[in-house]
Amino acid sequence: MNNFSPNMLKTFKSCPIKYNFKYIKKISIPQKASTFEKGKKIHALANYYLRGDNIDKLEKALTSEEKQIWTNLKNNEYFNKSYVNSEYNISCKTGNYWIGGRLDALMKDEKFYYILDYKTGTIPKNPEYDFQTMVYLLSASKIYGSNLKFVYIDLKNNQNYIINFDENKQEEYQKAITEICTQIENAMLPEETEHFKACEFCEYKKICI
Repeated sequence: MNNFSPNMLKTFKSCPIKYNFKYIKKISIPQKASTFEKGKKIHALANYYLRGDNIDKLEKALTSEEKQIWTNLKNNEYFNKSYVNSEYNISCKTGNYWIGGRLDALMKDEKFYYILDYKTGTIPKNPEYDFQTMVYLLSASKIYGSNLKFVYIDLKNNQNYIINFDENKQEEYQKAITEICTQIENAMLPEETEHFKACEFCEYKKICI
């Protein structure tokens, strides 16, 4: 396997055994729909809105909490930049590996292109070096050059976290991505692992060694 998404890289980094269950053995464990329902609804609504579709019925179906989140997004300065594309698959080759993912939205002004990522939960602990940030910026730079910014839109707290992109970042990101992809390719899965706190919330804990 030499095609990797941000979630695949994050999963391997956090637990190679979980990566093996999910992406090698392809074992799917059902999860509660409510965990993802709010985020999916807002993402779909944003996509329809940006494309110019009629969203009146969808807006009426929102809960009061969802309405506030949607209002926060509609009023966000980056969401109101010029529209380029949304729910947009993007990929590139780094070394011997293909990486890619699906952008929530791509906007622009006279100076920059902006990759938007809406978060109804929390943004990553280290956004600048999160795999999603690195994969999306590297992939977009192959098409749009280095005049890029990544914007995490924290809808819960109505805040933005902006990451600038330049040649130094490009080199750092390429190195980091290539290293973990190589680790995955050469991985020898351990027979046992230390018990981490995160294991308590892992969907694979009942079948894990």
